[in-house]
Amino acid sequence: MTTALRRAAAAAAALLALPLAVTAAAPAPAAPAVPLPLPVSASTAVPADVHLQLPRPTGPYAVGREILHLVDRGRPDPWVPSAGPRQLMVSMHYPAERGTGGAAPYMTPAAARLLLDDKLPEFGVPTEALAGARTWARTGAQPLQRRFPLLVLSPGFTMPRTELTNLAEDLTSRGYVVALIDHTYENTGTTFPDGRTLTCILCDTLTPDSDWAGIVANRAKDASFVVDQLTTRPRYAHLVDRDRIGMAGHSSGGAATVPALLTDSRIRAGVDLDGSLDHQVPVTGLKGKPFMVIGNSADGQEDPSWTAGWPRVDGWKRWLTVAGSDHSTFTDYALFFEQLGLPPRPGATIDAARGLRLTRQYVAAFFDLHLKGVPQPILDGPTPQNPEITFHP
Repeated sequence: MTTALRRAAAAAAALLALPLAVTAAAPAPAAPAVPLPLPVSASTAVPADVHLQLPRPTGPYAVGREILHLVDRGRPDPWVPSAGPRQLMVSMHYPAERGTGGAAPYMTPAAARLLLDDKLPEFGVPTEALAGARTWARTGAQPLQRRFPLLVLSPGFTMPRTELTNLAEDLTSRGYVVALIDHTYENTGTTFPDGRTLTCILCDTLTPDSDWAGIVANRAKDASFVVDQLTTRPRYAHLVDRDRIGMAGHSSGGAATVPALLTDSRIRAGVDLDGSLDHQVPVTGLKGKPFMVIGNSADGQEDPSWTAGWPRVDGWKRWLTVAGSDHSTFTDYALFFEQLGLPPRPGATIDAARGLRLTRQYVAAFFDLHLKGVPQPILDGPTPQNPEITFHP
Protein backbone atom coordinates (compact mmCIF):
# COMPACT_ATOMS: atom_id res chain seq x y z
CA MET A 1 0.00 0.00 0.00
CA THR A 2 1.09 3.59 -0.37
CA THR A 3 2.48 5.40 2.67
CA ALA A 4 -0.74 7.34 3.37
CA LEU A 5 -2.91 4.23 3.14
CA ARG A 6 -0.52 2.26 5.34
CA ARG A 7 -0.73 4.86 8.10
CA ALA A 8 -4.52 5.02 7.84
CA ALA A 9 -4.66 1.24 8.00
CA ALA A 10 -2.68 1.01 11.19
CA ALA A 11 -4.60 3.80 12.89
CA ALA A 12 -7.96 2.23 12.10
CA ALA A 13 -6.92 -1.32 12.91
CA ALA A 14 -5.55 -0.40 16.32
CA LEU A 15 -9.03 0.49 17.52
CA LEU A 16 -10.53 -2.96 17.26
CA ALA A 17 -9.74 -6.45 18.53
CA LEU A 18 -10.25 -9.48 16.33
CA PRO A 19 -11.37 -13.03 17.09
CA LEU A 20 -9.02 -15.86 16.15
CA ALA A 21 -11.51 -17.61 13.90
CA VAL A 22 -15.15 -17.84 12.97
CA THR A 23 -17.12 -20.64 11.43
CA ALA A 24 -18.74 -20.39 8.04
CA ALA A 25 -22.13 -20.52 9.69
CA ALA A 26 -21.50 -17.60 12.04
CA PRO A 27 -18.90 -15.18 10.64
CA ALA A 28 -17.73 -12.25 12.76
CA PRO A 29 -16.54 -8.98 11.21
CA ALA A 30 -12.83 -8.22 11.05
CA ALA A 31 -11.23 -4.85 11.69
CA PRO A 32 -11.59 -2.27 8.89
CA ALA A 33 -7.88 -1.70 8.35
CA VAL A 34 -8.07 -0.08 4.91
CA PRO A 35 -11.54 1.22 4.03
CA LEU A 36 -12.31 1.05 0.36
CA PRO A 37 -12.23 4.54 -1.21
CA LEU A 38 -15.95 5.32 -1.12
CA PRO A 39 -18.03 8.04 0.55
CA VAL A 40 -19.53 7.23 3.94
CA SER A 41 -23.06 8.02 2.74
CA ALA A 42 -25.47 5.10 2.89
CA SER A 43 -27.82 6.63 0.33
CA THR A 44 -27.09 3.95 -2.27
CA ALA A 45 -28.93 0.66 -1.78
CA VAL A 46 -27.63 -2.34 -3.70
CA PRO A 47 -30.37 -4.41 -5.41
CA ALA A 48 -30.75 -7.92 -4.06
CA ASP A 49 -30.49 -9.44 -7.55
CA VAL A 50 -27.28 -7.66 -8.62
CA HIS A 51 -24.85 -9.79 -10.63
CA LEU A 52 -21.10 -9.19 -10.64
CA GLN A 53 -18.91 -10.39 -13.49
CA LEU A 54 -15.22 -10.28 -14.28
CA PRO A 55 -14.14 -9.41 -17.82
CA ARG A 56 -13.34 -12.26 -20.20
CA PRO A 57 -9.65 -13.26 -20.29
CA THR A 58 -7.85 -12.13 -23.43
CA GLY A 59 -5.49 -15.04 -24.10
CA PRO A 60 -6.01 -18.21 -26.17
CA TYR A 61 -6.08 -20.71 -23.29
CA ALA A 62 -9.00 -21.87 -21.17
CA VAL A 63 -8.49 -21.39 -17.42
CA GLY A 64 -8.58 -24.17 -14.86
CA ARG A 65 -8.48 -23.60 -11.10
CA GLU A 66 -7.64 -25.72 -8.08
CA ILE A 67 -7.82 -24.58 -4.45
CA LEU A 68 -4.79 -25.71 -2.45
CA HIS A 69 -4.33 -26.01 1.31
CA LEU A 70 -0.58 -25.84 1.93
CA VAL A 71 1.10 -26.40 5.30
CA ASP A 72 4.68 -25.25 5.93
CA ARG A 73 5.73 -27.65 8.68
CA GLY A 74 9.15 -26.09 8.87
CA ARG A 75 7.87 -22.67 9.92
CA PRO A 76 5.54 -21.72 12.79
CA ASP A 77 2.88 -19.16 12.06
CA PRO A 78 4.55 -15.77 12.65
CA TRP A 79 1.38 -14.04 13.87
CA VAL A 80 -0.28 -16.80 15.91
CA PRO A 81 2.47 -19.22 17.05
CA SER A 82 -0.05 -21.25 19.04
CA ALA A 83 -1.74 -22.15 15.75
CA GLY A 84 1.20 -24.36 14.83
CA PRO A 85 2.83 -24.44 11.39
CA ARG A 86 2.12 -21.74 8.82
CA GLN A 87 -0.93 -22.68 6.73
CA LEU A 88 -1.95 -21.03 3.48
CA MET A 89 -4.85 -21.20 1.08
CA VAL A 90 -3.88 -20.78 -2.56
CA SER A 91 -5.88 -20.54 -5.77
CA MET A 92 -3.82 -22.17 -8.51
CA HIS A 93 -4.86 -21.22 -12.04
CA TYR A 94 -3.53 -23.21 -15.00
CA PRO A 95 -4.06 -23.41 -18.77
CA ALA A 96 -6.69 -26.09 -19.38
CA GLU A 97 -8.48 -28.10 -22.04
CA ARG A 98 -11.54 -26.24 -23.29
CA GLY A 99 -14.90 -27.72 -22.39
CA THR A 100 -13.69 -29.48 -19.24
CA GLY A 101 -14.55 -28.77 -15.61
CA GLY A 102 -17.32 -26.77 -13.95
CA ALA A 103 -17.84 -23.10 -13.09
CA ALA A 104 -15.52 -21.86 -10.34
CA PRO A 105 -17.08 -19.72 -7.58
CA TYR A 106 -15.45 -16.38 -6.80
CA MET A 107 -15.01 -16.93 -3.04
CA THR A 108 -16.66 -18.64 -0.08
CA PRO A 109 -19.80 -17.05 1.39
CA ALA A 110 -18.12 -16.71 4.81
CA ALA A 111 -15.11 -14.86 3.39
CA ALA A 112 -17.36 -12.71 1.21
CA ARG A 113 -19.53 -11.67 4.16
CA LEU A 114 -16.51 -10.73 6.25
CA LEU A 115 -15.10 -8.62 3.44
CA LEU A 116 -18.39 -6.82 2.80
CA ASP A 117 -19.06 -6.17 6.48
CA ASP A 118 -15.56 -4.77 6.87
CA LYS A 119 -15.28 -2.66 3.73
CA LEU A 120 -18.84 -1.79 2.66
CA PRO A 121 -21.08 -2.19 5.73
CA GLU A 122 -23.33 0.75 4.88
CA PHE A 123 -24.43 -0.43 1.43
CA GLY A 124 -26.12 -3.73 2.28
CA VAL A 125 -24.40 -5.74 -0.44
CA PRO A 126 -25.82 -9.28 -0.47
CA THR A 127 -23.34 -12.03 0.33
CA GLU A 128 -24.18 -13.96 -2.82
CA ALA A 129 -23.52 -10.93 -5.02
CA LEU A 130 -19.82 -11.20 -4.20
CA ALA A 131 -19.45 -14.90 -3.43
CA GLY A 132 -21.25 -15.74 -6.68
CA ALA A 133 -19.49 -13.24 -8.94
CA ARG A 134 -18.95 -14.67 -12.43
CA THR A 135 -15.42 -15.94 -13.03
CA TRP A 136 -13.99 -17.54 -16.17
CA ALA A 137 -12.10 -20.33 -14.42
CA ARG A 138 -13.27 -23.94 -14.30
CA THR A 139 -12.85 -26.32 -11.36
CA GLY A 140 -11.74 -29.82 -12.21
CA ALA A 141 -10.62 -28.76 -15.68
CA GLN A 142 -8.08 -30.97 -17.47
CA PRO A 143 -4.64 -29.31 -17.46
CA LEU A 144 -2.77 -28.95 -20.72
CA GLN A 145 0.11 -31.40 -20.80
CA ARG A 146 3.03 -29.01 -20.97
CA ARG A 147 5.01 -26.71 -18.68
CA PHE A 148 4.29 -23.00 -18.30
CA PRO A 149 6.01 -20.13 -16.45
CA LEU A 150 4.82 -19.71 -12.85
CA LEU A 151 3.62 -16.40 -11.41
CA VAL A 152 2.89 -15.88 -7.71
CA LEU A 153 0.40 -13.11 -6.86
CA SER A 154 0.06 -11.48 -3.43
CA PRO A 155 -2.95 -9.24 -2.52
CA GLY A 156 -3.02 -6.02 -0.52
CA PHE A 157 -2.99 -5.94 3.27
CA THR A 158 -6.43 -6.77 4.73
CA MET A 159 -7.59 -7.97 1.29
CA PRO A 160 -8.28 -11.59 0.30
CA ARG A 161 -6.49 -13.28 -2.57
CA THR A 162 -9.61 -12.97 -4.70
CA GLU A 163 -9.01 -9.24 -5.27
CA LEU A 164 -6.57 -10.22 -8.07
CA THR A 165 -8.74 -12.93 -9.68
CA ASN A 166 -9.22 -10.97 -12.90
CA LEU A 167 -5.46 -10.53 -13.32
CA ALA A 168 -4.81 -14.19 -12.47
CA GLU A 169 -7.34 -15.46 -14.99
CA ASP A 170 -6.04 -13.21 -17.76
CA LEU A 171 -2.40 -14.17 -17.18
CA THR A 172 -3.36 -17.85 -17.15
CA SER A 173 -5.20 -17.47 -20.45
CA ARG A 174 -1.96 -16.07 -21.91
CA GLY A 175 0.03 -19.14 -20.90
CA TYR A 176 1.04 -18.97 -17.23
CA VAL A 177 0.39 -21.01 -14.12
CA VAL A 178 -0.71 -18.44 -11.52
CA ALA A 179 -0.82 -18.95 -7.75
CA LEU A 180 -2.94 -16.49 -5.75
CA ILE A 181 -1.97 -16.51 -2.05
CA ASP A 182 -4.11 -15.71 0.99
CA HIS A 183 -1.70 -14.58 3.71
CA THR A 184 -3.37 -16.05 6.78
CA TYR A 185 -4.31 -13.63 9.59
CA GLU A 186 -3.56 -10.65 7.31
CA ASN A 187 -6.94 -10.31 5.57
CA THR A 188 -10.61 -10.08 6.38
CA GLY A 189 -11.19 -13.81 6.02
CA THR A 190 -9.52 -17.00 4.79
CA THR A 191 -11.69 -20.12 4.64
CA PHE A 192 -9.98 -23.46 5.22
CA PRO A 193 -11.19 -26.95 4.25
CA ASP A 194 -12.36 -27.71 7.80
CA GLY A 195 -14.89 -24.86 7.56
CA ARG A 196 -13.03 -22.30 9.70
CA THR A 197 -12.67 -18.79 8.33
CA LEU A 198 -9.68 -17.12 10.00
CA THR A 199 -9.72 -13.34 10.34
CA CYS A 200 -7.16 -10.54 10.47
CA ILE A 201 -5.30 -11.04 13.73
CA LEU A 202 -2.40 -8.92 12.54
CA CYS A 203 -4.61 -5.87 11.95
CA ASP A 204 -5.14 -5.46 15.67
CA THR A 205 -1.44 -5.10 16.43
CA LEU A 206 -0.31 -2.56 13.87
CA THR A 207 0.64 1.07 14.31
CA PRO A 208 2.09 3.55 11.80
CA ASP A 209 5.52 2.65 13.18
CA SER A 210 5.09 -1.11 12.98
CA ASP A 211 7.62 -3.31 11.22
CA TRP A 212 6.06 -3.17 7.78
CA ALA A 213 9.34 -4.36 6.29
CA GLY A 214 9.04 -7.47 8.44
CA ILE A 215 5.45 -7.99 7.32
CA VAL A 216 6.30 -7.94 3.63
CA ALA A 217 9.39 -10.08 4.28
CA ASN A 218 7.07 -12.70 5.77
CA ARG A 219 4.92 -12.50 2.65
CA ALA A 220 8.05 -13.20 0.62
CA LYS A 221 8.58 -16.34 2.73
CA ASP A 222 4.99 -17.37 1.99
CA ALA A 223 5.66 -16.87 -1.72
CA SER A 224 8.85 -18.93 -1.62
CA PHE A 225 7.05 -21.75 0.19
CA VAL A 226 4.34 -21.76 -2.48
CA VAL A 227 7.04 -21.93 -5.16
CA ASP A 228 8.56 -24.88 -3.25
CA GLN A 229 5.26 -26.73 -3.29
CA LEU A 230 4.36 -26.08 -6.91
CA THR A 231 7.80 -27.02 -8.24
CA THR A 232 8.38 -30.19 -6.19
CA ARG A 233 5.03 -31.91 -5.66
CA PRO A 234 4.42 -34.32 -8.57
CA ARG A 235 0.76 -33.29 -8.74
CA TYR A 236 1.72 -29.73 -9.74
CA ALA A 237 5.36 -29.78 -10.82
CA HIS A 238 4.60 -31.18 -14.27
CA LEU A 239 2.75 -27.92 -15.05
CA VAL A 240 5.55 -25.53 -14.05
CA ASP A 241 8.69 -24.43 -15.87
CA ARG A 242 11.05 -24.09 -12.90
CA ASP A 243 13.38 -21.80 -14.83
CA ARG A 244 10.71 -19.15 -15.47
CA ILE A 245 9.16 -17.85 -12.25
CA GLY A 246 7.96 -14.33 -11.39
CA MET A 247 5.98 -12.52 -8.71
CA ALA A 248 3.53 -9.63 -8.67
CA GLY A 249 1.33 -8.11 -6.02
CA HIS A 250 -0.94 -5.24 -5.05
CA SER A 251 -0.18 -2.81 -2.22
CA SER A 252 1.69 -4.74 0.51
CA GLY A 253 1.69 -7.69 -1.85
CA GLY A 254 3.53 -5.55 -4.37
CA ALA A 255 5.98 -4.42 -1.69
CA ALA A 256 6.70 -8.09 -0.96
CA THR A 257 8.17 -8.55 -4.42
CA VAL A 258 11.33 -6.73 -3.26
CA PRO A 259 12.33 -9.19 -0.48
CA ALA A 260 11.18 -12.08 -2.69
CA LEU A 261 13.53 -11.00 -5.47
CA LEU A 262 16.35 -10.56 -2.96
CA THR A 263 15.97 -13.85 -1.10
CA ASP A 264 14.72 -16.35 -3.69
CA SER A 265 16.99 -16.98 -6.67
CA ARG A 266 14.16 -18.79 -8.48
CA ILE A 267 12.00 -15.63 -8.68
CA ARG A 268 13.46 -13.83 -11.66
CA ALA A 269 11.23 -10.75 -12.10
CA GLY A 270 8.71 -8.72 -10.07
CA VAL A 271 5.85 -6.24 -10.44
CA ASP A 272 4.64 -3.91 -7.69
CA LEU A 273 1.08 -2.63 -8.19
CA ASP A 274 0.81 0.54 -6.10
CA GLY A 275 2.70 -0.71 -3.07
CA SER A 276 5.14 1.30 -0.97
CA LEU A 277 8.66 -0.11 -0.90
CA ASP A 278 8.41 -1.00 2.79
CA HIS A 279 11.36 -3.33 2.39
CA GLN A 280 14.05 -0.96 1.19
CA VAL A 281 15.94 -1.68 -1.99
CA PRO A 282 19.52 -2.17 -0.76
CA VAL A 283 22.38 -0.13 -2.18
CA THR A 284 23.48 -3.28 -3.98
CA GLY A 285 20.18 -3.34 -5.89
CA LEU A 286 17.91 -6.26 -6.75
CA LYS A 287 20.64 -8.54 -8.10
CA GLY A 288 20.00 -7.21 -11.58
CA LYS A 289 16.48 -8.67 -11.72
CA PRO A 290 13.79 -6.87 -13.76
CA PHE A 291 11.35 -4.82 -11.69
CA MET A 292 8.31 -2.69 -12.55
CA VAL A 293 6.15 -0.36 -10.46
CA ILE A 294 2.68 0.70 -11.60
CA GLY A 295 1.25 3.44 -9.38
CA ASN A 296 -1.92 5.47 -9.00
CA SER A 297 -2.26 9.20 -9.58
CA ALA A 298 -5.15 10.04 -7.24
CA ASP A 299 -3.19 12.07 -4.71
CA GLY A 300 -0.91 13.71 -7.27
CA GLN A 301 2.16 12.89 -5.19
CA GLU A 302 4.88 10.33 -5.62
CA ASP A 303 5.38 7.79 -2.85
CA PRO A 304 8.62 8.82 -1.11
CA SER A 305 9.69 5.19 -0.78
CA TRP A 306 9.63 4.87 -4.57
CA THR A 307 11.70 7.99 -5.16
CA ALA A 308 14.21 6.85 -2.52
CA GLY A 309 14.49 3.28 -3.73
CA TRP A 310 14.29 3.75 -7.47
CA PRO A 311 17.91 4.79 -8.12
CA ARG A 312 19.04 1.57 -6.39
CA VAL A 313 17.11 -0.73 -8.74
CA ASP A 314 20.01 -2.01 -10.82
CA GLY A 315 18.38 -4.16 -13.49
CA TRP A 316 15.82 -3.52 -16.22
CA LYS A 317 13.17 -1.28 -14.66
CA ARG A 318 10.03 0.71 -15.42
CA TRP A 319 7.93 3.00 -13.24
CA LEU A 320 4.50 3.71 -14.72
CA THR A 321 1.68 5.95 -13.50
CA VAL A 322 -1.94 5.46 -14.59
CA ALA A 323 -3.77 8.79 -14.96
CA GLY A 324 -7.14 8.92 -13.19
CA SER A 325 -6.44 5.80 -11.12
CA ASP A 326 -6.67 5.15 -7.40
CA HIS A 327 -5.46 2.36 -5.13
CA SER A 328 -8.25 -0.04 -6.12
CA THR A 329 -7.92 0.48 -9.89
CA PHE A 330 -5.56 -2.51 -10.18
CA THR A 331 -7.95 -4.97 -8.51
CA ASP A 332 -11.34 -6.57 -9.16
CA TYR A 333 -13.07 -4.26 -6.73
CA ALA A 334 -12.95 -1.06 -8.77
CA LEU A 335 -15.05 -2.86 -11.38
CA PHE A 336 -17.35 -4.36 -8.76
CA PHE A 337 -17.99 -0.88 -7.30
CA GLU A 338 -19.35 0.24 -10.66
CA GLN A 339 -21.39 -2.93 -11.20
CA LEU A 340 -22.94 -2.52 -7.74
CA GLY A 341 -23.94 1.05 -8.58
CA LEU A 342 -21.95 2.49 -5.66
CA PRO A 343 -20.88 6.16 -5.58
CA PRO A 344 -17.78 7.11 -7.58
CA ARG A 345 -14.48 6.58 -5.83
CA PRO A 346 -12.97 9.94 -4.76
CA GLY A 347 -10.06 10.89 -7.00
CA ALA A 348 -10.62 8.09 -9.51
CA THR A 349 -11.73 9.21 -12.97
CA ILE A 350 -10.61 6.30 -15.14
CA ASP A 351 -13.28 3.79 -16.15
CA ALA A 352 -12.81 0.67 -14.03
CA ALA A 353 -12.83 -1.72 -16.99
CA ARG A 354 -10.23 0.44 -18.74
CA GLY A 355 -8.04 0.43 -15.64
CA LEU A 356 -8.16 -3.35 -15.50
CA ARG A 357 -7.36 -3.66 -19.21
CA LEU A 358 -4.28 -1.49 -18.77
CA THR A 359 -3.18 -3.44 -15.69
CA ARG A 360 -3.54 -6.75 -17.48
CA GLN A 361 -1.80 -5.48 -20.61
CA TYR A 362 1.28 -4.05 -18.91
CA VAL A 363 1.73 -6.82 -16.35
CA ALA A 364 1.45 -9.45 -19.09
CA ALA A 365 3.86 -7.50 -21.30
CA PHE A 366 6.41 -7.36 -18.48
CA PHE A 367 6.36 -11.12 -17.87
CA ASP A 368 6.14 -11.97 -21.58
CA LEU A 369 9.34 -9.97 -22.07
CA HIS A 370 11.30 -11.24 -19.09
CA LEU A 371 10.07 -14.83 -18.74
CA LYS A 372 9.22 -15.68 -22.36
CA GLY A 373 11.66 -13.44 -24.21
CA VAL A 374 8.97 -11.88 -26.41
CA PRO A 375 9.69 -8.22 -27.32
CA GLN A 376 7.14 -5.74 -25.89
CA PRO A 377 7.24 -2.31 -27.56
CA ILE A 378 4.63 -0.88 -25.16
CA LEU A 379 7.29 -1.07 -22.42
CA ASP A 380 9.68 1.14 -24.39
CA GLY A 381 7.76 4.37 -23.70
CA PRO A 382 4.43 6.23 -24.07
CA THR A 383 2.06 5.12 -26.83
CA PRO A 384 -0.92 6.93 -28.42
CA GLN A 385 -3.07 3.87 -27.75
CA ASN A 386 -2.57 4.20 -23.97
CA PRO A 387 -2.46 7.93 -23.22
CA GLU A 388 -3.19 7.28 -19.51
CA ILE A 389 0.24 5.69 -19.00
CA THR A 390 3.11 7.98 -17.97
CA PHE A 391 6.68 6.66 -17.79
CA HIS A 392 8.75 7.92 -14.88
CA PRO A 393 12.20 9.15 -15.99
